[in-house]
Formats: sequence, C-alpha cells, structure tokens
Amino acid sequence: MQPPTPRILETKLNPPAFVATQVPRTAIGEEVASAAVKLVLVRAPAGFGKTTAMAQIRERMEARGIATAWLTLDRADNDVSRFLDCLAEAVQRLGVEEARGNNSNPFDAVAALAAHESPFTLFLDDFERVQEPAVLGLVREIVEHLPRRGQIVIGSRSLPDLGLGRLRARGQLTEIDTDRLRFSLEETGAFFGPRQALPPEMLSLLHRKTEGWVAAIWLASMALERHGTGTGTGTETATATAFVERFSGSDRAVAEYLAEDVLAHQPKEIRDFLLRTSILRQLDASVCQALCPRVDCAAILERLAASNLFLTTVMSGDGDAWRYHSLFADFLRAQLAREMPGEPARLHLAASGWYESHGRPVPAIDHAIEGGDHPHALNLLDHHAAQFLEEGRMRLLARWFSAIPEHQLREHPFLQPISLWATCFTHGPWDAMRQLDASGCLDSPIAEVRASAHTLVPLLLAMQDRHDEAYEAGRLSLARLPTGLAFADSVLLNAMAHILAVRGDQHEARRLLDAARREQGNSAFNRMYTESLAGLFDLHEGRLRQATARLRMAVDSTHAVSYNHSHGNAWAGVLYAGAVYETNQLVQAERLLNVYLPLARDVGLPDHMILSHAMRSRLAFHVGDIDAAFQALTELEYLGHARQLPRVVAGAKLERSRMLLLQGNGPASHDELLRADDPTLWERERRQRLPAHDLDYLALAKARWEIAFGDARMALSVLDAELHAALAVARNRRALKLRVLRALALQRAGDPAAATEEFAEVLQAASQEGFMRLILDEGPAVGTLVHRCAAAMQEGGGDPILADHLQRLLQAVGPMAAPAESEAPAGDAIEEPLTRKEIRVLQLLAEGYSNSAMAEKLFVSDSTVRTHLRNINMKLDAKSRTQAVAIARRLGVIR
Repeated sequence: MQPPTPRILETKLNPPAFVATQVPRTAIGEEVASAAVKLVLVRAPAGFGKTTAMAQIRERMEARGIATAWLTLDRADNDVSRFLDCLAEAVQRLGVEEARGNNSNPFDAVAALAAHESPFTLFLDDFERVQEPAVLGLVREIVEHLPRRGQIVIGSRSLPDLGLGRLRARGQLTEIDTDRLRFSLEETGAFFGPRQALPPEMLSLLHRKTEGWVAAIWLASMALERHGTGTGTGTETATATAFVERFSGSDRAVAEYLAEDVLAHQPKEIRDFLLRTSILRQLDASVCQALCPRVDCAAILERLAASNLFLTTVMSGDGDAWRYHSLFADFLRAQLAREMPGEPARLHLAASGWYESHGRPVPAIDHAIEGGDHPHALNLLDHHAAQFLEEGRMRLLARWFSAIPEHQLREHPFLQPISLWATCFTHGPWDAMRQLDASGCLDSPIAEVRASAHTLVPLLLAMQDRHDEAYEAGRLSLARLPTGLAFADSVLLNAMAHILAVRGDQHEARRLLDAARREQGNSAFNRMYTESLAGLFDLHEGRLRQATARLRMAVDSTHAVSYNHSHGNAWAGVLYAGAVYETNQLVQAERLLNVYLPLARDVGLPDHMILSHAMRSRLAFHVGDIDAAFQALTELEYLGHARQLPRVVAGAKLERSRMLLLQGNGPASHDELLRADDPTLWERERRQRLPAHDLDYLALAKARWEIAFGDARMALSVLDAELHAALAVARNRRALKLRVLRALALQRAGDPAAATEEFAEVLQAASQEGFMRLILDEGPAVGTLVHRCAAAMQEGGGDPILADHLQRLLQAVGPMAAPAESEAPAGDAIEEPLTRKEIRVLQLLAEGYSNSAMAEKLFVSDSTVRTHLRNINMKLDAKSRTQAVAIARRLGVIR
C-alpha cells in the first residue's frame, strides 16, 4: 500500500477550521478542562456538533499551554499499520520524544506517549469508523498507560469497545453525550445572532421543536435565510413564522427535507458539484476535477467554504482540503442515487481511475468496489493482489474479496488462491476449507491454481489441529515441488516444517525451514512465517535469547515497524509476546497481547489461542485483577467448545487449575484437573510436540498439585520420569520447568538442602538465557528458594550474570515474610471480631485481588480498602497481608 499523500494526511491531522458562526460551547469546555480523567468521550449521533465541540476544547487546551494533536479516523485506519503510521505523525506533533532505550527502533508512538511527562491531549475524531479489534486494543492500551498529565478526547457516534466500565468505575472517564451537546435556548439565540435575530417567541418555539439538535437548527437557519428571518417586511416575518410553526426538527427525515430545500435553490453548477463529489471521503480540487471536469472545482470549493455551506474545512500544509458533514454526505449520496441512478457507479470509477493514476491502488480498489464495479476492482486486483499477498496484507485482501460476488471472482482464476490465503489468515482454516471445497481450485484445469490450492491443504489441516492428516496431505504436496509458485511453495515448506516439528522430527523440520528461506524471495509474509517457526524451535530447546531475536525479526518483517514491533500478524505476534513475557517485561507483553490476542482469536490457531489467553490471564492475576483473569479463561474455554477443539478447552481448565492452586483452593484446583483429564488428548500430546503444552500439560499439572496439596514424594518420581523424557529429545525449556517443580517438591518433602542445591542449578541455567516467568509463575512458594539461593551466593560470591539474574528475581518475589504463626494471636479466638465487610476483604485478599480491584468489586474507594486492611492487621495482630491471610485461615475465619 502506498503511503497517503501529504495533503490527505494533513487533513487527518488538523481539526476543522474555525468559522465565525460557531457558538462557543463554554460549559462543555470548562467541564473537560477541569476533569482530571484519562478519557473524554464525546458521543452522539450525526449532527450534534461533536467535532466542533472537540475543536473548541482543543483551542481551550492550547490556550492553557497544553500540547494537543488531532487525528480524524477513517475506515482505512482499521489497518493496524496505517493507524500506527497516522498515530505516530499525530504524536510527534505533540513534541513527544521517543521513549528512552528505544533509539535503535523506529518511533514507537504508544511507548512515547506513556513516557511523556508534559501535559498533552490527543483528539481522535470519527472513532466509530474503527471496528478492528487490534486497533481498538491499541487504543485501550494507550488509555490504560497514559501518564498522569496525559488525556485522550474521542468523538464517536457509537459506544466504543474500550473498557469504559472500568474507566467509569475508577473515575477516569468523562462522558459528553447527546443531552450535553444539545444547544440551550441561549446558545440557539447566539447561533442566529444579530444578523438573523428572531423574535423571542419564534426563537423559543424553534428551539423547542429542534430539541437543541445543532444540525436541525443550522438547516432551519438556512431555510429561514431564504424565506426571511422575521426582521424585514411584515410579509417576510409572517412567512418565517409560518415556517417555524410547521417545522419539526427532531428527526433525520426533517433534516433531509431541509437539506433538500436548501439544495434545490442552489445554482445548477453548485448543486451538481455537491451531488457528484459526495462519494469522496475527502475533497481537494484535483480529485474533484476528475469527477466534475467541466467546472472550476477549486473556485467552487473556495466559494462553498466561504459561505459555510455543507463543507467542513480542514487546513493542510500546502492548501485547503474539505470534507462534507457526514449527515449531509449521506443525504447527498442518497439524492445522487435517486436523481441519477447510473451516476454513482460512473463517479466511483472516475475516482478509482484518479487514484490509480496517482499510484494509490488501495483507494482505487475501494472506489471500484463501492461503486459496484467489481470487474474493474478485479482487474486492479489482478495487478496488485500478489504484491499485497507477499507483503502479508491479508486483512485488506479479505475485506475486498468478501465484497466481490463469488461468480465474478471465478472469472479471475489466479485471484482465487489469493482469496483463499487471505481467508485462511484472517477468518481461520474452517472458513477457508469451506471456501476451498466450493471453489473448484483443487481440480482447476490451470496448473498454477491447482498447485497453489494443494499446497494450502496441509496448512489448513494443521491449523485445525489435525496434524496427522496434515502430514499425509503435505507429503503428497511436497512431492510436487517445485511448482514455480514461490509464495505457495514457501508456505508449504514452512507448514510442513511445523507439522514435522509437532511429530518430533526436528532435524527434517529445520531442513525444510532452510529450504523455505531459499524459496521465499521477497515475500515478507513467508519471511515472518519462517522466522516464527525457527524462533519457536529455539524456544523449546531453551535458547530464549536467540528465540526472542528471531521472533522480533518475524513481527518486524511484513510492515514498517512501530509500536513495539507490532503490525497485526497473529502468528508471529503471540509467540513474540510470549518471549517478552518470559523475560518478565510484563507491560510490553500486555501491550503486544492487546494487538495480537484478538487476531489469534479470529484466526483460530489452537496453540496461539491457548498461549495468548493463558498469558492474558496470568498478567491480570499478577496485578490482582482476578475477575479479568478468570474471564480470559472462560473466553478460551468457550472458543474451544464453539470451534470443537478439545485441546483448547483442556488448556483453559489446566490454567484455571493452576490459578486456583495459587489461591490456595486445593479442592477446586483438583476438580479442574479432573475435568481436563481427556486420556485421548493427553496421549496424543505425549506423541506430539504441541507449542501450547510445552510447559503446561496434564502430567506436569498433576505433579504441581501433589506438591502443593498432596504427596510431594510421589510428585518427585513423576517429575524424574518426565525430566528424563524431556532431556532425551532436547526439550530443554520443559526440562528447566520440571527442575523448578522438582526443587519445590524437595522443599515440601522436608529436604531444604537438596531443594536449594537443585534450584541453584536451575538458576545457573536460567540466568544464561534470561528465563524469569518460568520460575516466578510457580507462585509464592518459589520465593523461599530464591531467597535461600541469594543468601548462599552472598557467602560464596560467583558468576556476575547469575548475580544479576538473581537480583531481578529477588525484586520480583519481594522480601521474605516471617512465618505467619509467630505473628498469630496467642488464643484461639480474636479479641475484637472482624466485621462482615472485613471478612469479605480478607477473602478477596486471599484470592489475590489488588487494592484497586477490591475497591471496584466492593464499590468503595481505594482509601476505604486501605482502612479495612489496617483494621484487619490490627485485629489479627498481623504485620503483612500474607500473615493476615495465613492467620485468618488458621483460625477458620476464611478457607
């Protein structure tokens, strides 16, 4: 995709120009200026003056010395790369500098915003046009990590999916809705002003009938200007009064009537111009001239802008540009279709041709499709689709192909495989398999189409968790190589490398990856695919640093990079997020998941769904948001049932068992293990190397439970057998995790010396590669081992790499608390009983909730929670939260 022209980009980065007829929205401006919130949401239907109010808020902010930036969104911003490029342009206009420590990477707008110390406000207008989950996730991430003096103002027709409930509960959201945007009677009078002053009774009646709807008031003013305002002759006054008495401005139909009334009295040249250019999202003289070649478009635009008729002006760096108010654009397009039924298609074709001639295939194809000229869109796709495929622009391709009738696509056989690839990597293998079966591509008389379709089959089967069938189909496809189709051949080699790795043939898998590298040529998508798999193999073999480098390269490969190496490719992105999470960079891991988890969910890759949802759950649990932690697992389990993937369901249950174990709920944890115990599934896992179960599988989970609640000695025998099996096939990361559990089992079995010795060896290996969460995710019990090793190391000195790694682990686990029993009251009863609210706080505390999460759940403030905790510690004679929970459990106050 070509980058937008400077002029078009400028129109997105500037608010509408100020016009003299604007009414100051003083009350709204003061409310926003005094609100110490992260997010201001200006939400209302079209025609309520959202953009004008936001522009005035921006002026007020700048007058107070607060830096501001503006970004008007459009449908193209559903593409993650496009959104990030535009966001980066806007953010740099705030004077925001790049986050420290990231100088070697391209500008990261999200990280830069999070680190910016000076006050700023970022305005995002027309936000309802953004529907892509990954883009919404990015904006949620921006809002969540805004610095103390940062703020975002969003204008939208609809309620955006940005976690508004949490922001509202925390007092971090100000909402300017329809009622707040309606003009008061005084503002309605100010709008008409002295030039068009109405008698008080007429003004009051008009205000009552419009209900303060700005667009209706504006349209009424134009109609009154034609009829007479009531300040002229008696005849004019009577005409205007009759008009107001007939008028009802409370619904869209009346607004359209008024627009028609005004439109009908424009000169023919202006009227035709308005109708013909209504198909454009943004206007400048050049593109308008392509649609209206017989008139002076630049002069007409200037004339319309000067008369404040229909246009919203956006100042750009090298000239003016405009867009129609959305309410009137809708009306104009409908009017164009009614008056000239064949004209919209012709105009869209003309716009498409203009964009094509200016080297902008994306809007060219968009206009061809919007105009219903699918043959022209397909001709353009014949020239550009292969390039977009090589670049990995799967979501863009999928959007276009979904809008084109299937029978017309069949007339372009070389596009059919591209459509199948796009469906596979955006909507998942099930939709792609159905499309493949219906397409006839497998039996196509064209050798290239047939070969491409056959290379797709093993990939689709593997993505559906049918690896044995995928292997058989892939063997047949490999025998047909080379087909001369570089993209398809490289995808097949990558897919078969993954399938062979799952089957345990690592040597052959790596050989196929090398072959894929030789075949991929300039395909950024296949470069991503190859490096993702190589990184995954490195990770399983314990080479975390090399794996992270490969995965970073993979996510960087398909687009110009911004925002921490994220562009919207779920395959590489989830794996990279996992590598970042393992090194305990939790904030960055969460940012990456905000982008990649929705995409993984849409595509439906079983391992990626399990990995991303389990990671999201662990991140939430880590900060004490237990509700969100359980919600992530509930969603994962639902997806597994909906897509008939038992392994996904079992993955959710295993992770839920682990979380319940960390909460000290042994019976519930054991119940989840029983529900996850599908013998067929786990027998298959023993035969295969499935990425999501490298560290999380039933035998390991059972051993973990025995260590915490059962027979630690029995767990040791299981762990020894699993460790031997893992080392035999170089599953070194799994072996490291098993050794962590082995150290915990020795500690629980009453052999602290052996436990410390085992754990010291784990640390030695982990420090060389930077493994952190593999250790920390085992919960508080591992903290004792970390402190013991730290004490032993202080006595004996040692490796500086190990010392640094151990120091980071110490910071993560925190200080070691004294045994809770020593702090318990002497008697069996509490001298001053706990209140019911305090007992509830203790229960939430025992389950892992943070202070803020408890406050949200109990509908109280953070300070109230802190007061409860102080009272609890005083009544239980406890010195810490951990001790308070332990004492309460020993006394039977909580379970």
